[in-house]
Amino acid sequence: MIILYGIPNCDTIKKALNWFKVNKIAIEFYDYKKHSVSQAKLKSWIKQVGYDVLINKKSATWRALSLAEQQAISNHTAAIALMMKHTSVIKRPVVEIDEKVVMIGFSEEEYATKFSDEL
Repeated sequence: MIILYGIPNCDTIKKALNWFKVNKIAIEFYDYKKHSVSQAKLKSWIKQVGYDVLINKKSATWRALSLAEQQAISNHTAAIALMMKHTSVIKRPVVEIDEKVVMIGFSEEEYATKFSDEL
């Protein structure tokens, strides 16, 4: 089962959800604004892709942090604390299959390649 993690009002999430719908690929959507993201899940993601990949440094949430707060994110423990406190700083969407991160973000071309077996 494909699980797409994100927040529903995000334009990128809307594009990704629409892509799956148009291509008739069943997914489960996990709203981490509503349900949060567990520390264990964040640790798993960081182990797989690294916290630098997960933290969206172009987001309004990141830019709203002070320089000192941004510079304090120098290890996975600090990154997890930040992402648990401000889920909006996590890049969207995070796409998992069987607990494995297979994609972060949205690109129609990359989705078509990655999920071609599902089409």
